[in-house]
Amino acid sequence: MTVVFALLAPLLMVFHLVGPVPSDLGVHDGKLSPCTTPAHCARQTWPSSSPEADFTSLVAYVMDMPRTEVVEQNDHYIHAEASSALFGFVDDLELLLDTSNGSIQARSVSRLGDSDLGVNAGRLGELQSLVSP
Repeated sequence: MTVVFALLAPLLMVFHLVGPVPSDLGVHDGKLSPCTTPAHCARQTWPSSSPEADFTSLVAYVMDMPRTEVVEQNDHYIHAEASSALFGFVDDLELLLDTSNGSIQARSVSRLGDSDLGVNAGRLGELQSLVSP
């Protein structure tokens, strides 16, 4: 099995499946865009007892995530691209610090395919564990 994977891995990496950047990324009227379908997108809002500190921790965590590259960042927003290990499917991850509501908005969306097999929801669940209730 290891030999087969070693032979196929370089071939699979040629098919780095990026897809087009979603047009609805970013902050719109103080919010992240809703998900058009839960099959390939997850969106959550996390209340936080110290949103600024939690946002800072989340940004540091995202910057250390494997195969993840920050595309845009400011004091209240971060957009990162996360690639899958095998085929290189790209997902867009967004976090927004909402100081007016004491919360952090999070959105993770796949660029390609009809289903993400729960990857985006799992990513947000991992990040949510870092937010203080």
